[in-house]
Amino acid sequence: MVKDLFERIQDNKGPLGKWASQAEGYYVFPKLEGELGPRMQFHGKNILNWSLNDYLGLANHPEVRQADTDAAIQFGAAYPMGARMMSGHTTYHEQLENELAEFVMKESAYLLNFGYQGMVSIIDALVTKNDIIVYDVDSHACIIDGVRLHMGKRFTYKHNDLESMEKNLQRATKMAEETGGGILFITEGVFGMRGQQGKLKEIAELKKKYNFRLLVDDAHGFGTLGKTGAGAGEEQGVQDQIDVYFSTFAKSMANIGAFVAADKTVIDYLKYNLRSQMFAKALPMIQTIGSLKRLELLRKSSAIKDKLWENVNALQNGLREKGFNIGDTNTCITPVYLEGSIPEAMVMVNDLRENYGIFLSIVVYPVIPKGIILLRMIPTASHTLEDINETLTAFEAIREKLTNGTYKEIAERTTVDVS
Repeated sequence: MVKDLFERIQDNKGPLGKWASQAEGYYVFPKLEGELGPRMQFHGKNILNWSLNDYLGLANHPEVRQADTDAAIQFGAAYPMGARMMSGHTTYHEQLENELAEFVMKESAYLLNFGYQGMVSIIDALVTKNDIIVYDVDSHACIIDGVRLHMGKRFTYKHNDLESMEKNLQRATKMAEETGGGILFITEGVFGMRGQQGKLKEIAELKKKYNFRLLVDDAHGFGTLGKTGAGAGEEQGVQDQIDVYFSTFAKSMANIGAFVAADKTVIDYLKYNLRSQMFAKALPMIQTIGSLKRLELLRKSSAIKDKLWENVNALQNGLREKGFNIGDTNTCITPVYLEGSIPEAMVMVNDLRENYGIFLSIVVYPVIPKGIILLRMIPTASHTLEDINETLTAFEAIREKLTNGTYKEIAERTTVDVS
């Protein structure tokens, strides 16, 4: 008997979907309204927002807003029509690619419509079934999904663990000798959940012992790390050892789109083999011209990055001084680790939003181990020291309620009202 395909969907909504009736509209798919920035509206209340990825505060920069507006007036939202290979190629796309390549110190670059699909397609294009992939177990979902397309062998190493990296490179080397293929090593410049930089310097050293090519997803490092903002590779002094550099515009550039940069030979190959770009409409002119302005400000306005790090240091130092565990983050991403159950976490977040006016991301099992609550904050150049002090005061209050059992008691006797 053939089952109805949708029967499984009705019976099992997935690990997140099963919470939809309780969480949707509040804990997931929340509506943040009003002008984009640190202060927004949530359920009719003013909130202090720590969940923006607008690291450099460019989303509302007057020159950026004007560039976006001018591009929209001149070209509309549709131009150019068609894929780049067919009818969607423009001088502006070429200009942005050339400037991005120069900025990240690579020979060539290629624009991507979206970071997620771009990374999936890059991995798919770079390897054949004879090649071996070695990647960090904590890699972003776009890397994991790209690896899933790979029809050959893949090995995961323990997160940022040098011994595990080398062990799996040895396994990959032995396998590649049998298949006649090569090795693609994938890591992140910054791991977005815990805020640790990938160990690019140490990985580059491994190139002296093993023959592999290095692909780095630097979505959170681009614009925030390094003397010029070129990312984690520049920060660690090994940008030249990154064979394929990838970043999205969705973080520091406050825009839609992404890019990949490498030697011209590699980029020329990707241009003709990236299925996600070959068969997709070109990046619209609004995003393309808007990104040119954002990149100009990123290159010329060091004060923006300085302000970002002033806020990052104030927030992270303040949390440490008050005894909070923020792990070993060495980037802008600021995780706060607390002990508690999922019901306690829900009560806590409700309290933060309703009574303290603070909105942030919460991460619980199965993303992190049971009994741990991770509150993830993204400080930006737009936040103020007053925002930080307000948050530190609120965090002391919620920690007290968590440790004295207040949240546990509420969770046991009632369901949090998220209506």
